This record gives sequence, structure tokens and C-alpha cells, in this order.
Amino acid sequence: MDLVLDLFDQYFLDAVYAKALPLDALHSHNASAAAILPSSSSQWSKIVSLLPRPPISFEDASYSLSQPLHISAWPREYLPRQILSLSIITLVGIHFLYFVFAGLSYRYIFNHEMRKHPRFLKNQEKLEIQSSLRAFPAITLLTLPWFVAEVRGHSRLYDGADSYGYIYLFLSAPFFLLFTDYCIYWVHRILHVPAIYKVLHKPHHKWIIPTPWASHAFNPIDGYLQSVPYHLFIFIFPLHRWLYLGMFVFVNFWSIFIHDSDMITGHPLESIINGPAHHTLHHLYFTVNYGQYFTWADRVGKSYRQPESSLDPMLEVKALQAAKAQ
Repeated sequence: MDLVLDLFDQYFLDAVYAKALPLDALHSHNASAAAILPSSSSQWSKIVSLLPRPPISFEDASYSLSQPLHISAWPREYLPRQILSLSIITLVGIHFLYFVFAGLSYRYIFNHEMRKHPRFLKNQEKLEIQSSLRAFPAITLLTLPWFVAEVRGHSRLYDGADSYGYIYLFLSAPFFLLFTDYCIYWVHRILHVPAIYKVLHKPHHKWIIPTPWASHAFNPIDGYLQSVPYHLFIFIFPLHRWLYLGMFVFVNFWSIFIHDSDMITGHPLESIINGPAHHTLHHLYFTVNYGQYFTWADRVGKSYRQPESSLDPMLEVKALQAAKAQ
């Protein structure tokens, strides 16, 4: 997220903060700055002057006056600015990823015949989207401390491709997937403990025949807990910044992809990759295939169920259509 924040600061937010929270609007709180900065009579400046701000030095004020463009009273490293910026970027970003990826998956991958399944809810897509939109603000709030710690330099993200060697750089992507997959397996399995399931995870299993719109339709705490391994990894293990950004986008895409109710079976990696068919069985039978990317944790935990064409929920749809045709 530090990469994203840096890009937004450079190309957009620096100008926004300089315009909305200019340094000269806070001159009344600093004697040395007040001596050289012109007073402002605008109502907005009066409001801005009441906001918290970092100390303004004489050098800051002089620098502001010597530049053709104003600078903001909230510099990039100022914690309230980082919190506000990250909140906005995260909310905008998750909505963008959700509607773009889920929308494309729903249109081009999801079999719309599945909507005729007897366990497909009335107006289900609308309900899935509403559930997701309700969850996003709370998930953002819960995730914010991780992002703030990251942008303030407390993670182990690094820049140079050769900082830990190219072998580590190459292997860190599958390592990230294996680590997060195993952690999510146990988080997910614990969420199915009956007492916890009723409170947190049951809302997600309302979607027996999910669509891609169900990918983020969680109780906010449930959705947050299953995202923790992604954030935890970079505070334990080094990871290249650009690689982490790519992996973060990928895991959101994968979460959408496995919710398309697809039951295509017989592909070569079926026993290794936990794909849409595996996750479809999870929604149908609840206590199988907890994994996110791979099947190995389910095999070790004895919760694996092999996708078979005979388990395809589309068979029920075809049976109903055949019965109506008679």
C-alpha cells in the first residue's frame, strides 16, 4: 500500500491537500509563521485553522512563500493525512476491484443458467452486492492499522530486486501463496466452529449457489480475519513492494474467481489447485475444501472433497428443466 499511496501523493493527493489544507491557512497557530504569512478571510481557512497540524517552523513558512505553488500544512508523513488518504484509497480501490473483476466474471464466466437452481435466492445478486457494500467500510477500518504500519516503514517490504537475491525474489511469490493459504485454511476452519459460525461466517453461507458478487459478501469481521494472513506476511518475511502489490490484486481476483459456481472437473491440476469447483462444494456441503489456493491443507486436515461431475449443481437445474418439459 505504500507504493499506491506514494503514487497517489505524487500525481494527485499533493495537489489536493495543498489546495484544501494550505500551509498559510494555519498560520494563526504559529507565531513565526504568522509574522510572514498573509491572513486569510475565507470561511474554509477558518475551519482549516482549527484542524490538528504538525508544528510549522519558520523555514516551512519561508519555503511556502518562495514557491510558485502552495504546499499543504499536512505533509505526506503526517499521520492524520496518511490515515485519511489510506482510508479513501482503500475504499475506492476495493470498490473498483470488486465491480470490475466481479462484474467481468459474472458476465463472462458465471453460468447464468445457475440462477434457475432451486437454492438460488430471489434477487440474490442484489443481496450479495448490498452485503459486500455494507462490509467494505468496516473491513477498511479494521485493515487500516496494517496499512498505516506498512507506509510508516514497519513492514519488511523492500525495493531493490537483488536485495535478497533473485532466487528469493522468484520463490517469494509461491511462498506467499503457501503461507497465506495455510493460515487462511485454519482461520476458515475455525470460523466453521458452530458457536463462531453462527455469529460470523453464516452470512457468507447464505449463498448456497454463489455468484462472483458473493466473493466479498461477508460479515466484516469474517472478511477481515481471512485477510489478516496477507498483511501479516510482510511483517514477518521480506517481499518486494511491486510483487506484493501484484499479489494483493491477484488474491482479490482469485477470491472472486472461485465464487462462480463452476464445476468443471477433470483438469490436470484439479488435485493440487483449489479452484471454483472445490469452493462450490464448500458452499454446498459447508465442511469441506476450506483452502484458498491449494488442496494440500485440506488433505492434511482430512477435509478434502474431490470435485466430481456427479456433484455439479447444474444437474439439478437440468433435471428441473426436463421435468417442466414433460
